[in-house]
Amino acid sequence: VQLQASGGGLVQPGDSLRLSCAASGRTLSSHAMGWFRQAPGMEREFVSAISRNSGATVYADSVKGRFTISRHNAKNSVYLQMNSLKPEDTAIYYCVADSMILSKLLSADSRAPYEWNYWGQGTQVTVSS
Repeated sequence: VQLQASGGGLVQPGDSLRLSCAASGRTLSSHAMGWFRQAPGMEREFVSAISRNSGATVYADSVKGRFTISRHNAKNSVYLQMNSLKPEDTAIYYCVADSMILSKLLSADSRAPYEWNYWGQGTQVTVSS
């Protein structure tokens, strides 16, 4: 499985960006999908995840109310709409996928990077005035 993230860039505080991630190699409609990010000198952190049928979504507290995750199974893709961006959102954003069951997705376990089996190459998001 290959995950290809795109949509990153340089924006000003308060702006919006939409990240996309397309999967190839196999269909991921039976997998949970999500996003992590890593800022310079920081550990990789959980951002958001969505269940296989889009029935459940989870967010880190730092992005709740500003970011929205969605997916399109027919396109084997996941998206992250990021609004009201802040300088502290600056990071490389990685899309992820895993066959974890719903109860695990909704638990604290899904926040751990090692719980996700498939990783994309990352796309840089820089928020600066």
